Amino acid sequence: MIKRINGSWLEFHHLGLPEGKYFNPIIHDWSEAQWRAKVQEMAELKMKYIVIMETANFDDDKYHECYYDSKVYEKSTEIKCNDPIGVILDECDKLDLKVFVSVGFYSNWWHTWENITQESAFQRAFVAIDELHALYGHHKSFYGWYYPDESGINYHLDEEFITYCNRYSQKIHSLNPNYKSLIAPYGTCKLSADDVYVDQLKRLDVDFVAYQDEVGVKKTTEDKTANFYKALKEAHDKANRSKLWADVEVFTFEGDVYKSALLPATIERLKKQLEAVSPYVDEILIFEYQGIFNKPGTIAFCGHPDSIRYYNEYKKLLEEIEKQSH
Repeated sequence: MIKRINGSWLEFHHLGLPEGKYFNPIIHDWSEAQWRAKVQEMAELKMKYIVIMETANFDDDKYHECYYDSKVYEKSTEIKCNDPIGVILDECDKLDLKVFVSVGFYSNWWHTWENITQESAFQRAFVAIDELHALYGHHKSFYGWYYPDESGINYHLDEEFITYCNRYSQKIHSLNPNYKSLIAPYGTCKLSADDVYVDQLKRLDVDFVAYQDEVGVKKTTEDKTANFYKALKEAHDKANRSKLWADVEVFTFEGDVYKSALLPATIERLKKQLEAVSPYVDEILIFEYQGIFNKPGTIAFCGHPDSIRYYNEYKKLLEEIEKQSH
């Protein structure tokens, strides 16, 4: 049985500028009503989770900004909505969605190794975590935190990445022991789910690991991913710690991978992707609803015109999934 998509990332600025060609300029200008409308669209498709990709951005020495009132960096002047994080959380309160709030990017997002190892990066992020908790911790939808710095998996996790995750988990639990944590590593197609990896999972203090299926970035194909997730389920069951989720890539590229705009994939490919991971994972998230799906007539349109076609096709597939589950 195919599982439905239960959540997606949401972002205020897509850092891969060529990829964000069809939605970066638009989402910067969204009003509060438009951000609410986008959340409502996701709820209408039965999604339960929103992952805020970033609460700040740091691209180089000249470009760093926050998306809320912060002492770490100045507040963005590009984003027209005064408080997009608060708006998303408030709308999710009303719709009973759960939100993971990002702990990044408070250092240069291109330099992942520095972000997961340098003390200065931790200290800036820890100040931000305190600020975000103080500003938004009262929202019932504030479910947990997303750790966005991805070191990638080369057969196994980097030990430094485990230390990075565990330090953040210690920090967020000092504020609220009920906060959940999420990571979404890449390298799934190279991962070796052996006893070494099981031991790493036992030492990894995160609640949910949503492995990227890597179909959108063309590192693998949808007919191969089932084997990856089958092995991962066995490893996670042995470790009995983090829950196994999937991060399904719903996009394709207009041209070269990473160097061109993100476009909606085909519904045939998406169905195969969902079929591949469904037997093994507890939840399916996608990267990403925003810019890739658009409800017809939405006041919060962003992305390529094909996004309307993709929305309609997925809605029909969702109806079929719902019928099968009853």
